[in-house]
Amino acid sequence: MYDAIIIGGGVVGCSIARALSRYQLKLALLECSEDVCTGTSKANSAIVHAGFDAEPGTCKARFNVEGSRTMEALCQTLDVPYRRCGALVVCFDPADRPRLETLLERGRKNGVEGLEILEGEALHRREPALDQRIPAALYAPTSAIVCPFELTAAMAENAQHNGAEFYFDTCVDTVERRSDGTFVLHTDHGSFESRVVISAAGVYGDVIHNQLCPQQPRQIIPRRGEYCLLDRKDGALVRHTVFQLPGPMGKGVLVTPTVHGNLLLGPTATDQESKETTATTSAGIDLLLATAERSVPHLPTRDIITSFAGLRAHLSDGADDFVVGESAPGFYEALGIESPGLTAAPAIGVYLAQQVAARLGAAEKSDFDGTRKAIVCVRSLPFAQRKALVEAHPAYGQIICRCEQISEGEIIDAIHRGARSLDGVKRRCRAGMGRCQGGFCAPRVMELLSRELDIPQTQLTKSGKDSLLLTGHTKEVQAQ
Repeated sequence: MYDAIIIGGGVVGCSIARALSRYQLKLALLECSEDVCTGTSKANSAIVHAGFDAEPGTCKARFNVEGSRTMEALCQTLDVPYRRCGALVVCFDPADRPRLETLLERGRKNGVEGLEILEGEALHRREPALDQRIPAALYAPTSAIVCPFELTAAMAENAQHNGAEFYFDTCVDTVERRSDGTFVLHTDHGSFESRVVISAAGVYGDVIHNQLCPQQPRQIIPRRGEYCLLDRKDGALVRHTVFQLPGPMGKGVLVTPTVHGNLLLGPTATDQESKETTATTSAGIDLLLATAERSVPHLPTRDIITSFAGLRAHLSDGADDFVVGESAPGFYEALGIESPGLTAAPAIGVYLAQQVAARLGAAEKSDFDGTRKAIVCVRSLPFAQRKALVEAHPAYGQIICRCEQISEGEIIDAIHRGARSLDGVKRRCRAGMGRCQGGFCAPRVMELLSRELDIPQTQLTKSGKDSLLLTGHTKEVQAQ
């Protein structure tokens, strides 16, 4: 019997796990995929939003601003890349300036610091890459960028370090509430018992909700957003995250640098029925590029190294707010967490953990350790430190991924921290994230996965489940 079980290993679920691991509780997290950060958390804009967009007084506004204010310190504690680059929300017509004023006023009501509207020369001096015809923009200096993969993995590692248990490839089919108020979670890998259940199930959050709250049914509409990622040589094209005025489908297409030096464009917004389909489309990419070039003309689209899509958990009831809290006795949830979900995740985690701990009467641990060290980045080390590291551990001197300069030692570290697939390694240490997208390093990464996990390469996957990389041998294997 667990005290609390979390459903979902995205950034919100892992934030809840880390926050709850501060308390004296027997805690578990169940994730349907083979690793953390395999759903919405791996395919988003990687923006720490300032908090000017959400309607004042909503959960979305509260957790956005709280998360934004605490993100930098959290990233320092967990050794995660973070950069405060600021954001600009541009308008293309002077007639739309009142909409910027509305965002400015909304942001000030939400407590966002430093907001101002820039015009003319002052605007284009701050962001020279903008289309010169853009008349004005809202400037938000507290907006930042972060690595969503590393943030999610870091919170999971820290939660596990503090006693939380993680179960992967474990899909929750049904949740049953017993007469004594405890729960049984039936999964494809057996049943789990718990005093409290916390759902952070993303696009499947409505399925869990409707089992336990049938009198208040909810529906999640998966909203697909397509992105393009450009080579690292283009990462300095813009200095800020450049938004366009938000519309009915969200914050719209942005152009932004990333913490790893790339340039990111996206997302589009298309509602769909499928909770699994994340394919990109030629029409979607064409629309994305045309829209992005309204903000920043002459984008070097020949440098696109990959495109991808993610699904946002959009609630169909039109309320346009997060659902966070206790929805039924002993059942807590973070439902409908779309943008700015990444920013809000740390604040949501703390809020739900405090509620659950109060319900269970759990005291804080005296030995809680909130710190975590990242996988060493050989490429960024000063020469003397790199030399000493390689002399002590020669695997860090063997470069496997040439595009990103990732060593064998970093890949082994990623595997030992939980990577079980090619994408798991990619998200944890960036092997395969570069210009060739794993075209050269994938076979060597597979060799290391096979060796460190002690499984044949024919059982390795790209991203878990049925995504096998190899189907068999082309030649008969000779007996040794």
